[in-house]
Amino acid sequence: MQLDEKTCEQARLTHDARYDGRFFIGVTTTGIYCRCICPAPRAKRQNVRYLPTAAAAAEAGFRPCLRCRPETAPGTPAWNGTSATVSRGLRLISEGALDEDSVEDLSARLGVSPRHLHRLFLQHLGASPIAVAQTRRLHFAKQLISDTNLPMAQVALASGFQSIRRFNATFSKLYGRTPTELRRLQKAAASSTETGEYVFRLTYRPPYDWKALLAFLTARTTPGLEAVVDGAYRRSIAFDGQQGVLEVRQLKSANALEAHVFFPDPARLLQIVTRLRAMFDIAADPAIIARHLRGDPLLAPHLKRHAGLRVPGAWDGFELAVRAILGQQVTVRGATTLAGRLAQVFGEPLTCSNTLGLTHVFPQPAVLAKAKLSGLPQTRALSIRSLAQATLAGTMTFDNRLPGSELLARFTSIKGIGDWTAHYVAMRALGDPDAFPASDLVLLRMAGEAKTLTPAALLKRAEAWRPWRAYAAMVLWRAAADAHSKHTQASKVKR
Repeated sequence: MQLDEKTCEQARLTHDARYDGRFFIGVTTTGIYCRCICPAPRAKRQNVRYLPTAAAAAEAGFRPCLRCRPETAPGTPAWNGTSATVSRGLRLISEGALDEDSVEDLSARLGVSPRHLHRLFLQHLGASPIAVAQTRRLHFAKQLISDTNLPMAQVALASGFQSIRRFNATFSKLYGRTPTELRRLQKAAASSTETGEYVFRLTYRPPYDWKALLAFLTARTTPGLEAVVDGAYRRSIAFDGQQGVLEVRQLKSANALEAHVFFPDPARLLQIVTRLRAMFDIAADPAIIARHLRGDPLLAPHLKRHAGLRVPGAWDGFELAVRAILGQQVTVRGATTLAGRLAQVFGEPLTCSNTLGLTHVFPQPAVLAKAKLSGLPQTRALSIRSLAQATLAGTMTFDNRLPGSELLARFTSIKGIGDWTAHYVAMRALGDPDAFPASDLVLLRMAGEAKTLTPAALLKRAEAWRPWRAYAAMVLWRAAADAHSKHTQASKVKR
């Protein structure tokens, strides 16, 4: 994002939470950088610098504030004027691309030279790819130090550091204190490592329509794998044969979601939290999105009614793709039933000590690649097996290493997968804010108002919504759900 100093200054003076994480404040007299919501006394304007990212602040020589804790800020929105290459690079880094691999490896995956990638990151983020990756690791380590009682060796491993010595040296250089000294300064929360339970706060920019997001997920929860209970979302997870569960709910006392993670291996915590941030669209900037979309009279009243509407992500791209195939030409309820049967028959039983009432984990590609799928059309069964085989072979991937156009081409080359499925998966599993399933029947009806549009007409209508077409789709789906609910209630009254 291009920093507007006047806007940044106003946000700093008013502690405006809408701008939290969109920029950081470096104070030259103290050498510390803060969030705009920091409760510390305000520095004089002449002693303040505005920086686009935490990594840029670190590269400029500032160290993180211990009061406002920049590591807990919402993520930097990945689409605010950022190039497609940088957006994909950020996604890969967030998934650990530079934990072991080099910048040369990352640039090769993105199809550009290391020098050009470095230049793009400096232009859009104010920091190099290495600095962005290191800030990510350090921020997560700081969160574990402050909010858990994990031993330091496990904190280092969980946050992607390959050696304790490097972990200690990097931390001491950035914070001016050792990790152990930082823990003494900030009392750790009672997160029990004995039971494998960890609690994380996922801070977002308000507003956040949690009720609408939960309603969307509720209609699509796969029985046995997911559940919505008492305003909280639950699901099972698995990595390398290890199983766990998690629960996410909205906090009333803060602009944050609270995630309870039950998993035996703390080395997976950074990956788990990264997925949760994407799944619940934490980095979205609702003010920018609403400002762009509310210029359309069709969307404006629904945006007002559902301020802070998010695009629900997916825990796993392969799982969502299978679910999307099951949902072709059937109702949402029908697809949910089919997904539940698939999980019961081919998924592994959940064997962890605390299951939160769940029973299975989703079947792996290796299982579905050779599964005899019954109870659904043969074309759909073939599509699922072909998708699983392509995923195993590595020709199909959901980690953003491919440009969007190439990914869609590969996905739709699988027999039985069309444009709707590809764009639905792109908006939810890949976090593409401009993905748009233009052949969706509800969108065609809602966008046409008095008449149902053709997909071509809808695409033309949606040009004005770029680059936020995925959010426009969510607005129209929510409007349709509201209309259905209103009609149902009216029918009950008449009876």
